[in-house]
Amino acid sequence: MAREEYTNCGFTLVEIMIVVAIISTLAALAIPVFMTSRINANEASAIVSCRTIQAACQSFYTNGNPHTYPSSLDDLGSPNSDPPYMDSILAVKKEKQGYSFVYSLTDAENFEVSAEPVSPGHTGNRYFFTDETGIIRAKSGGKASASDTPIE
Repeated sequence: MAREEYTNCGFTLVEIMIVVAIISTLAALAIPVFMTSRINANEASAIVSCRTIQAACQSFYTNGNPHTYPSSLDDLGSPNSDPPYMDSILAVKKEKQGYSFVYSLTDAENFEVSAEPVSPGHTGNRYFFTDETGIIRAKSGGKASASDTPIE
């Protein structure tokens, strides 16, 4: 009698396989949606970071005498900059939310900022560009430049 009690407990292999199949189907549907949402969030963060860098550069230019843009992002937010114009994480690490940022001073009156996904297709699909004009431009599949389409 004791042997029969144990055989009636638990799940059958077929029941377990059905549950695994249902979970796999749900995961297959949910993971792409999650990844798309993550990429969109990273791109939105990159746009905000480009605006932050551009605004910090303008403040640096306005407060400087003679007027000039910073020579590097370190001038904007490093612990030694006085005053700090932006978050030191972005200024020092030059990377945030799956995007890396490259700043270059063209001359005393011009600069360029590029934002590139650290892992294209996984952390972001678009590349961004801004300069002293404040217009942020985007391009899919390659480095953005001043001739690319402005974002809205």
